[in-house]
Amino acid sequence: MFNMKHALFSAFVFAFVLSTYSVANSAEFSIVQQKNGNIAINIDGELFTRYVTNDTVTNKCYFWPIVGPSGVKMTRAYPMKNVKGEKQDHPHHRSVCFGIHSVGGFNTWHERMTFTKNGKVDEKKEATTGRQVHTKVIKAEAKGNSATLITECDNVNKAGEVYMKQTRTVNFHVAENGSRVMDIEIVLKGVNDSITIFGLKDSGLTVRVAHSMCVDAGEGGRIINSNGDIDAGAWGKRVPWVDFNGPVEGKTMGVAMFNHPDSFRHPTPWHVRTYGLFTANPFALHEVGGEKESGDYELKKGKTITLKHRIIFHDGDEKKAEIAKAWKAYSKG
Repeated sequence: MFNMKHALFSAFVFAFVLSTYSVANSAEFSIVQQKNGNIAINIDGELFTRYVTNDTVTNKCYFWPIVGPSGVKMTRAYPMKNVKGEKQDHPHHRSVCFGIHSVGGFNTWHERMTFTKNGKVDEKKEATTGRQVHTKVIKAEAKGNSATLITECDNVNKAGEVYMKQTRTVNFHVAENGSRVMDIEIVLKGVNDSITIFGLKDSGLTVRVAHSMCVDAGEGGRIINSNGDIDAGAWGKRVPWVDFNGPVEGKTMGVAMFNHPDSFRHPTPWHVRTYGLFTANPFALHEVGGEKESGDYELKKGKTITLKHRIIFHDGDEKKAEIAKAWKAYSKG
């Protein structure tokens, strides 16, 4: 017998699901290259993130802020902005960034602020600091529910001499469930005859999550990886993905990072800390991964290393966001 109430309810559910799908997929991206050199990536006219290229205080290019689903700020504001309640440690952890502790002795992970105490700079440590110098925008294109930003930067020493080049390709889109996604490919290219990337602990693609989300804040934040390792137990593990989730601005939110099978030394060791650091470090096989070999790598002139990751800023925990399912889809691409 035809059940009118059941049919109406089914139609309502279908319409709701279709509406939700349409909202997620109707996002309109735009990219604005600003006069100061920074590059804004907008969704429906509102800022999603900004690629900062001209911050003279630091030695790196980075993305900040990161505005997640529902307008929630997903990464820590410090040191770009002082926000009450945030933990103000490790000023070189700038939202979403990339750095390497030592390439031929030059450091783009730490920065001058790291070596400054009571207004005085440790000149010996600061002398090893290298810089990432933004040199070119190759592509900045937005089309409907996606956008692509391709840039180049030089790694230079204190004298301004280039010792390594980087090409960064970032593809942005909004997933069907409303998650905001950044696919990041970083290609490192050797310039000198040979230069050593040392396998030290502090290197790689990094997210410094919102403070309230971190485990140490004591507000319910947690770390979980694809093996099911939790919190501090996730540190150093070589796995395809890790998720950091917890409360942000009164909502449960999460940040997942994937390491693509085509990425250098997949699966990467994860330098992920309960205080909010979230880093994929393929170089520290010994210091992070706990393996016998050091992870040092000789990058010869003209040769390249490719690092490929996806970062997902999502509602809810890893189960609600179906991160395991999302990883499977990503790993096949």
